[in-house]
Amino acid sequence: MKPDIGIYYDLADHISGMNPPSLSYLAREWPELEAWRTMGRAKVLELLAFNPPGMPLNATVDSKREDGDLVVEEISYDMPYGPRVRGLFIYPKNRGEDEKMPAVVALHDHGGFKYFGKEKIAAIPNEPHILHEFKKECYGGRSWATELAKRGFAVLAVDAFLFGSRRIPVESLNEDMQKQFKGLEPDSREYIEKYNHLAAELEHIIAKTIFAAGSTWPGIFTYEDRRSVDYLLTRPEVDSSRIGCGGLSGGGLRTIFLAGLDPRVKCAICVGFMSTFREMLRNHIKCHTWMLYVPHLPRFLDMPDLISLHAPAPLMVQYNMNDELYTLEGQREADQKLRQIYGKMGHPDNYCGKFYQGPHKFDVEMQEDAFKWFEKWLK
Repeated sequence: MKPDIGIYYDLADHISGMNPPSLSYLAREWPELEAWRTMGRAKVLELLAFNPPGMPLNATVDSKREDGDLVVEEISYDMPYGPRVRGLFIYPKNRGEDEKMPAVVALHDHGGFKYFGKEKIAAIPNEPHILHEFKKECYGGRSWATELAKRGFAVLAVDAFLFGSRRIPVESLNEDMQKQFKGLEPDSREYIEKYNHLAAELEHIIAKTIFAAGSTWPGIFTYEDRRSVDYLLTRPEVDSSRIGCGGLSGGGLRTIFLAGLDPRVKCAICVGFMSTFREMLRNHIKCHTWMLYVPHLPRFLDMPDLISLHAPAPLMVQYNMNDELYTLEGQREADQKLRQIYGKMGHPDNYCGKFYQGPHKFDVEMQEDAFKWFEKWLK
């Protein structure tokens, strides 16, 4: 297959080859691990360029119900911009009065499905059929955040920037865009499909607007995901020393940034989102959401380097051998680099890279392996 940018692919490949990531842990001998990590995180935060004003969470529990052996709370908290974040906090109801539980920030995917967020990975009453179909394709029909809570974890799943409760309300868009929804019933399949299509068309405008304003989309979602950890620390049920995070696809991307930048995350699982940047240049950039891009980042850290800022804390990366979003070689290069980094740090067993047959997914087999990893390191 010819490259997506034709004769200028060689230029992009040349630029990539001329600029190996200078802050990679493998770039040279770093005198002190913590000094390297501090330097790397500071550079990434500089490039993310997002520093909103401080604001209290003002968190509330808006409803509470029991689902079998689980307690499910609908929670919400403030952001310095946009609507309140809405989420689900799920935990076993049978626990000791003062028992502290390990907790996981469950990060939902992108999936070209912005109408919903947390509902894509957590069970809800009267689940729409379109959501059921999505879970069957991506998650083996499971609500994995709910399944993890059944294993004795407190699990937080919230809506990311532009998804679910934080999506752009149709009524706030211009009149031409609003016309597309005339006569459609909100929450109907046709309305949801129309919204997802429009959200896809708007994505490049949103990203370019954020860039032009002087910030980055990853800067926004990383800030919001770190705020999820802030919320967990307010909960008396949670052991603050045993917090993990994980997710598929866009959730895997969010895992890379959250685990790499937030030292409060002690264990991470990145699913279906790992490659070297150079291996994506020829034919795979078009496969990815605008959520991916941080200008100049590859000059300092490749994708595996970024999540290695989490090292030597436990990390599992799950790769799909027929994943259409990456080359298999790019995934293998990333896996090898992470193995080298964890080996150089003297903790080779703290990294687990596993390859699975099949396309882009987080199926039941992969979930069971992921749950065992969380249980091993957080329980």
